[in-house]
Amino acid sequence: MAAAKHNVCLVGSGNWGSAIARIIGENVKNSDLFDNRVAMWVFEEMIDGRKLTEIINTEHENVKYLPGFKIPENVVAIPDAAKAAEGADILIFVLPHQFVEGVCKQIKGHVNKDAFAVSLIKGVDSKGTGLVLTSSVIEEALGISDCCVLMGANLANEVAAENFCEATIGYKNIEHGKLLQSLFHTSYFRIAISSDCQTVELCGALKNVVAVGAGICDGLGYGGNTKAAIIRIGLKEMVTFAKEIFGGGHDATFLESCGVADLVTTCYGGRNRKVAEALAKTKKSIEELEAELLNGQKVQGPPTAIEVYKLLQSKGMVDRFPLFTTVYRICYEGLPPEDLLKHI
Repeated sequence: MAAAKHNVCLVGSGNWGSAIARIIGENVKNSDLFDNRVAMWVFEEMIDGRKLTEIINTEHENVKYLPGFKIPENVVAIPDAAKAAEGADILIFVLPHQFVEGVCKQIKGHVNKDAFAVSLIKGVDSKGTGLVLTSSVIEEALGISDCCVLMGANLANEVAAENFCEATIGYKNIEHGKLLQSLFHTSYFRIAISSDCQTVELCGALKNVVAVGAGICDGLGYGGNTKAAIIRIGLKEMVTFAKEIFGGGHDATFLESCGVADLVTTCYGGRNRKVAEALAKTKKSIEELEAELLNGQKVQGPPTAIEVYKLLQSKGMVDRFPLFTTVYRICYEGLPPEDLLKHI
């Protein structure tokens, strides 16, 4: 008797979530491992008088967050998170990290008892003076034992266009890691797996803080040499943070897609860089620039900088991380962007 196939639920449907839906939807077709139907939770919005879920389910396109790219017909948009997650064996989280706990409360108890998750979310949370990885938030909120992570140099529109790229899956349970590799891997989206799960996730969060520094460089008109210096300093702080604050981090992990590759692409092409460039040029707030530039999306770099700064401050280590600290102060304490280089 054939083993039961795994039910997959995609929790989130923004730019990155919709790009991932294209991959997952194709990979589960005619699979021996996964059920052909993928449930995708969609935060309901009205687009020109029509529900976004209706548009996705009839036109098979997320016209707001990933226009111009078709989503496979076996991906079903559902506006109720609990219904989307009903009976799920694998939960793929791809939504802004500040919404994770609220969504988890809605779906807790609706997934299968042995379900596990994978987080594609590049952000962190804090509790007290501690910094908490999003995977841990998901595990605790859902009452599950395992949440893997997927991080890499993956700008959503390029992935949707099927431009070749790589990603890294961090796992605690190797069987889960291999199963997820089967779910995500394609000829253009190459997946490596790593047991250094914590570092894979930290890289995904911390590189967004560095990208804010890179964007400020762009906004101030600095050249490639200066931007390269910011990236180098940022990578060094990422390595130090992983090893000294979290007590781990294999050097090889930083050479995977989740590390230096993701850092480079984000510093040249991501939304954090884009908003930071505008911050340096206009002196507007992060919130104003998000509303103007991101079509409903959120940046992760500035809020991550807050959590990182609070932790460093509690440990008396602010001076050890000048770039992380300066990015925080520019975003939230009124330090002029022009002072970036003075403090690093």
